[in-house]
Amino acid sequence: MNNLSKKILSRLYGQNGRVSTMNLIDRERWLDQTLRKIPSGCRILDAGAGELKYKKFCQHLNYVSQDFAQYDGKGNGAGLQMKNWDQSRLDIVSDITAIPEPDGSFDAIMCIEVLEHVPHPVNALEELARLLHPGGYLVVTAPFASLTHFAPYFYQTGYSRYFYQYWLERLGFEILDLQENGNFFEYLGQELKRLEFVAERYASGHLSLLETLALNVMKGALRRFSSRDRGSKELLCFGLHVFAKKK
Repeated sequence: MNNLSKKILSRLYGQNGRVSTMNLIDRERWLDQTLRKIPSGCRILDAGAGELKYKKFCQHLNYVSQDFAQYDGKGNGAGLQMKNWDQSRLDIVSDITAIPEPDGSFDAIMCIEVLEHVPHPVNALEELARLLHPGGYLVVTAPFASLTHFAPYFYQTGYSRYFYQYWLERLGFEILDLQENGNFFEYLGQELKRLEFVAERYASGHLSLLETLALNVMKGALRRFSSRDRGSKELLCFGLHVFAKKK
């Protein structure tokens, strides 16, 4: 799109032409608020910690990080990658299904946006359950649906509430909080925002002025529908937030 076209769109739509998705912001807000519920001084494991992005929310806790430390930021080049990835500050390097710590050695465990990168997610949950003592807390988030990212370490597109309700009950947990992040209309808005990038990368194409105008009209419609939403998250959302306690 040329500069004139961009100026025309800016005058026609301004900020109203944007679809604002709050996926990351809402998840991090929920995570911060949930971790504050865990008493100060508790020993918490960040399972699949990556670059320790959420250590900042654990200042009141005794924080221990774990990851398998094989992702290098580039992966196999497919899908969405990070380019740079630093795992030099990890405390434990191991498979998430075989963490070298005794049974019941943690008061809390968080596993944030990790399960889609684990070949056997139920085995991972079993291991986290082993590491928690009775009364310990489990904090999990993962996509409901997602694009390929961090490939080749990408094994599932996501999980529904029924996955957590089924498996956490069988692993001896009580779910204290379970929330969907976003809704159908917000998810579509996110993917429309990616359209030009995906078209350029995978189809060597660009949107025309008319197509861009139509795209912005659709973004406005999605924003309107989202403001009136009455439960479309049951069809599609960004992901699930789960806070559970081991019985």
